[in-house]
Amino acid sequence: MKGEIGAQKMSLFERNGVGGNGGPGAERAVGERSSGAAVRALSQAEAPNPELAQRAQRRRFTSAYKLAIVREADSLADRPGEIGALLRREGLYSSNLTKWRRQRDEGALEALSRPRGPKPPHPLELENAQLKRRLAQAEAELEKARTVIEVQGNVSALLGRLVEPRSANPEGSAGR
Repeated sequence: MKGEIGAQKMSLFERNGVGGNGGPGAERAVGERSSGAAVRALSQAEAPNPELAQRAQRRRFTSAYKLAIVREADSLADRPGEIGALLRREGLYSSNLTKWRRQRDEGALEALSRPRGPKPPHPLELENAQLKRRLAQAEAELEKARTVIEVQGNVSALLGRLVEPRSANPEGSAGR
């Protein structure tokens, strides 16, 4: 019986062997105290440097941690005072629990567990983009080839006029 009472007082992640202070799913702000032992350990250790200002950071909770807390709170719903003890043990507010329940009901917590970033494109879209690139390259090569053919035609016509024998042109020799 004593073991059961001790297990109820431990944090959710302490029971699972992960550690206290909300476990890896909850990060505490710098300087936030979770127990008297930590305060005593801090006073026995070196005094903090007063020139370094520690900035407080907001706690961030993973979706797995939120779901675990909501499930545990739901399992304690029939016992009076147990939900309050859970919230005190984890350092949470009742508004957190209310908001997390609403998110769970809306399916937002499952959505948060999905990978972030853009969705991978459809294979047909990838093929379409590749074909468009190949078409653009082919059109650019065709335009270059047309330009080269045009230049070659102009050069050929110019060289044809220059190479023409002068004696073949009777008007050119008589006019001089």
